[in-house]
Amino acid sequence: MSQAPTPRLETVAMDALMVRLFSRIDEANMPWTLAADSALRERFGAALIDLVPSYTTLLIHYDVARLTHAEARELALSALDGLAPAAASTAREHVIPVWYDPSVGPELETIAARLDISPQEVVRRHCARDYCAFALGFAPGYAFMGLVEESLATPRLETPRQRVPAGSVGIAERQTAIYPMRSPGGWNILGRTAVKLFDREREEISLFQPGDRVRFEAIDRATFIDQGGDVTPMEER
Repeated sequence: MSQAPTPRLETVAMDALMVRLFSRIDEANMPWTLAADSALRERFGAALIDLVPSYTTLLIHYDVARLTHAEARELALSALDGLAPAAASTAREHVIPVWYDPSVGPELETIAARLDISPQEVVRRHCARDYCAFALGFAPGYAFMGLVEESLATPRLETPRQRVPAGSVGIAERQTAIYPMRSPGGWNILGRTAVKLFDREREEISLFQPGDRVRFEAIDRATFIDQGGDVTPMEER
């Protein structure tokens, strides 16, 4: 558990405040971030338009028709006063089956060659730990997760791809993520999952929420197909 943070408030727009809790990314921050998220939602109530937790911060977007800037700051400070970390039991756990293969994960062999290990060892290392969902962003249902083993940390591609298929599992530095829909992207792709991350028919349209725990599980091509996976090879950049 990290030390209790000393929250700092910054004005980022006429209707938004930034709460800075920490200066570095650490899984131990999450209980505090989740507690701050809960306290701010309760205190702002109907005056809250959106609240976006991230690695070290929370962005508060409030309704200026209900609150002045001074009132919003006072609400935020009172909500964060005496903050206690959220219980670890609040985190949900997900197991995500992934077909790791060069045809759908073109950087799998590149990372293996850089480390002088087999692609299978890259897969083993990627699946060997649970990851914390730190924040949602970039696209609906897209969760920034970490931290991957240091040896697997790989910079983003110098030239992003124009089309990354939905379900693509990638690495960027010490983060890992899944593309919930086809989109541009510059992450190093290792494989693909058939799991639907964003579904408007679900009660919670995003499968992941900040603080969730995620573990990847390697599956073979046949199982991936049985689960509804698309085996179309990744397009060239």
